[in-house]
Amino acid sequence: MRRIRYLTNRHRAPSTNIALGLLLAFNAGAMNAGGFMVLHMYTSHMSGFASQFADGLTLKDRELVLSAIGAILSFLLGAAACAILVGWSRKHKLYSVYALPLMLEALLMLLFGLMGSVMLAWATPFALPLAVILLSFIMGLQNAVGSKTSGGSVRTTHMTGNITDLGMEIGKLFFLVRSDPGSTAQWAQNLKRMKTHAGLVGMFISGGISGAIGFKHAGFICVLPLAALLLLLSIPPIVRDAKALGTLIFDAQL
Repeated sequence: MRRIRYLTNRHRAPSTNIALGLLLAFNAGAMNAGGFMVLHMYTSHMSGFASQFADGLTLKDRELVLSAIGAILSFLLGAAACAILVGWSRKHKLYSVYALPLMLEALLMLLFGLMGSVMLAWATPFALPLAVILLSFIMGLQNAVGSKTSGGSVRTTHMTGNITDLGMEIGKLFFLVRSDPGSTAQWAQNLKRMKTHAGLVGMFISGGISGAIGFKHAGFICVLPLAALLLLLSIPPIVRDAKALGTLIFDAQL
C-alpha cells in the first residue's frame, strides 16, 4: 500500500511517473478499444474528431460537426477539470494533488460501467449519446493527469507521440552504432527512453486487448475492475488529507 501511495503523491520522481503512466496507459487502452466495441468510435482520438469537424464543415453535415464539437468539448473540459483540481490542491498544499482527479475519473468510470447501456439511449445536443460524452471527458481528464504528473513527458490516452518518440530513439540508436559506438552514457539514455515509450505503447495495446475482450463478453460491467484500480491508487493520499479536506469543505460552507 505504501508503494501505491507514492504513485499519486505530490512529490514526483521519473520512475514514479513512468510507473503511473504505464498503469494509466493500460486503462486508456482498455477504455478506448473496449468502448469502440459498443460506441463504434475511439473517444481518445481528438485528431480524428478535429478532422471530422473539418469534414463536416466542408460537406455541410450538421451531425458530423455537432458530434465532433461534443467530443472535443468534453475532452477539453476533462483536461480543464484536472488542471482545476491540481491547482486547488497545490494551493492548499495537499498530498492528494494527483489523487483527486484520479478519484474523479474512477467515480465517473463506475458511473459509466453501471449505467453505460442507459446512457447509450440518452441523447445530447451534440448528436452523440451521453455515453460518448462521458467517455471523452474521462479520456481528457486522464490524459491531463499523466501530463501534469510528468511535466508533459508522459501521455497515456493516445499513442501517436509515444510511437513518434520510439521511432526517433530507434533512429538515434542506428546513428550511435555508426558514429559513437563506445558512448556508454548515450547508449544507456537511448535504451531507457526506448524502453519507456515501448512500454507505454505495449501497455496501451495490452489494455486494448483486455478491454475489447471484456466489453465483448461482459459489456459495460467490465469497467468496474479498472475503476477499482484507480480508486486503489487515489485513496491513500486522500485519506492522508482527510482532516485538511474536511476543514476546507467546512470553511467553504460557512
